[in-house]
Amino acid sequence: MSLISPEKSSQPPFDPLLEQICEYVVGPLEFSEEAYATARLCLLDSLGCALQALNFPECTKLLGPVVPGGELPGGARVPGTSFELDPVQAAMNLGMLIRWLDYNDTWLAAEWGHPSDNFGSLLAVTDYLNRIPRSPVRGLSSAGQLFTIRDVLSAAIQAYEIQGVLALQNSFNRVGLDHVLLVRVASTAVSTRLLGGTPRQILNAISNAWLDGGALRTYRHAPNAGSRKSWAAGDATRRAVQLALWSLTGEMGYPSALSADQWGFEAVVLRGKNLTIPRPFANYVMEHILFKVAYPAEFHAQTAAEAGVLLHPLVKNRIDDIQSIRIETHESAMRIINKSGPLNNPADRDHCLQYITAMALLHGDVTAENYEDQAAADPRVDSLRTKMNVVECPQYSIDYLDPEKRSIANAIQIQFRDGSSTPRIEVEYPLGHRRRRTESIPHLQNKFRTNAGTRITMERVEHLLSLFSNAEQLDAMPVDALLSLFVEA
Repeated sequence: MSLISPEKSSQPPFDPLLEQICEYVVGPLEFSEEAYATARLCLLDSLGCALQALNFPECTKLLGPVVPGGELPGGARVPGTSFELDPVQAAMNLGMLIRWLDYNDTWLAAEWGHPSDNFGSLLAVTDYLNRIPRSPVRGLSSAGQLFTIRDVLSAAIQAYEIQGVLALQNSFNRVGLDHVLLVRVASTAVSTRLLGGTPRQILNAISNAWLDGGALRTYRHAPNAGSRKSWAAGDATRRAVQLALWSLTGEMGYPSALSADQWGFEAVVLRGKNLTIPRPFANYVMEHILFKVAYPAEFHAQTAAEAGVLLHPLVKNRIDDIQSIRIETHESAMRIINKSGPLNNPADRDHCLQYITAMALLHGDVTAENYEDQAAADPRVDSLRTKMNVVECPQYSIDYLDPEKRSIANAIQIQFRDGSSTPRIEVEYPLGHRRRRTESIPHLQNKFRTNAGTRITMERVEHLLSLFSNAEQLDAMPVDALLSLFVEA
């Protein structure tokens, strides 16, 4: 049943998918304990990624208000800085920091993406509402009090679910659009609810999010791969909050934004193909999210990095003796990160399977610094890349799409000039996979310790880790109180 009756006889009802998203967003916040436990890890990991990104000038030059002096005292905070901003620009800052190093969590399906990008809008909106007394919707949480971390976790489960379920069968990258389209849609829906929007206002906002279309994927691929891929998600969360706020003013929506003949999203972008969702919205995506635990690298290369690190002790003293390197991978990796030729910048390098593998073999690790120009200047890197033969393993491609497996496999074997070879090292599931979740938790905590420790004292880092280990205490904490622990002293 439609939530909203048409305002005019000539106006169609809202598209069923828009209705489904809205009904889910305004429905009961009843999710599994596994989903909430995973959401806490996602929040911790995202904030750690944001703090580490502050060490990179190419990121920090874009932070702050749009124009110098355009801050909002008492507004939403940006972790690791002294900025206080309106929620639109705060979402941009937060989303950009979380995403910058390609180290936040991942979702792989027909369309891949990074659902933790949505924290940019969710944290900005709730921190703003808790801190601005003059806001007419200040503190409108589900309990009628200040927004708590539990509210943010519930909102994150919803945003992850909307983005991830829409990605299961709908592939926008194959028509040239960037996956941050789904970040904008998910963040718009949930941000409008957090801001106190009615079902009609949520529908209006979502319809506008779809009408925005999508950014071209040009900046993710050679020869144009560049830093925009690191701020595109922040831009999506920024737009989401803006659309949500406009909706609250009474700005209209567009009921057949998806299905309109000739001009709708499905007609224009999908060339007449309908958007589909294969399962109802619940908490499936949060339960199955993939963490980048050990390596800041494109996710299809995570298991290759792990295999390379395992091979490092066998090759570190024989680099010059290597004759060839065989990498067996899956179709998505072949299409997205299989690159030859010059790599122009860090954004190009962290999306190159061969480069990531070379760093793992050379150093026994892969770090964000490995993508900078100084590291890339090591002549051994390109020498190893020229010796790599990347081939698709059909079974890996099948298992990648199998909903019961969702493996992201890579295998590496190295041949030496004297005819000897290393063992063939195969890694099917990366450390951050659900099948390795328990194993991952200590590593995620150490990842946060390393990332956050670059910007705040270790005493505070340990306090935060203790806090995140106490679910009851963390969930009850107001959002602004938690973010105050991340603010620049």
